[in-house]
Amino acid sequence: MYIFQAEELSAKETYKLLSGAVIPRPIAFVTTLSSGGAINAAPFSFYNVVSSDPPLLSISVNRSEGRQKDTARNAIKNGEFVVHVSDEAIIEDINETAASLAPDESEMTRTSLHSVESTAVSVPGIQEARIRFECKLERHITFDNDHGVTTADLLIGRVVCFHLDEKVYDAEKGYILTDELKPASRLAGNHYAKLGEEFTLIRPSS
Repeated sequence: MYIFQAEELSAKETYKLLSGAVIPRPIAFVTTLSSGGAINAAPFSFYNVVSSDPPLLSISVNRSEGRQKDTARNAIKNGEFVVHVSDEAIIEDINETAASLAPDESEMTRTSLHSVESTAVSVPGIQEARIRFECKLERHITFDNDHGVTTADLLIGRVVCFHLDEKVYDAEKGYILTDELKPASRLAGNHYAKLGEEFTLIRPSS
């Protein structure tokens, strides 16, 4: 077994180990509004549920050479963003939005996706996404590396409105139909994964 002391690894080496081992990761496709009113759209796989009561989602936005990314800057300034579940049908378009563009240039122009007005926030959503969460910024936390450089912005969003396509939601049971949703997940490098085979385990009662 290989053993690495974290302090002896470079930032790139650490990233490769974590992103290659903590898999598969759900992908948050996030929209925000720039100061000029452009729709900023970008995918983030350092993402998960924090709490169901209150309904909170976490998105970690790594900085580039200490520079804050558009998504983090917009979300912090406006206090709002929309998180979409990435699925097989739109993952190629989502991948296109990972391009580095100017702050007031919309990544949407690189895709065939369409914006749709939100219900509870001013930030538009993505019409083609089968699930989206309108969020208010609950908390913003920054993290510094050992050299005192801020390297990540952690956004905690409170979900204020849920949008669910009828085909992916069983209204009678209140369940998400994952086989209909077909979520896409992130692996390492340029690799992604589909849902794959499901199996069931009954949790112990005591």
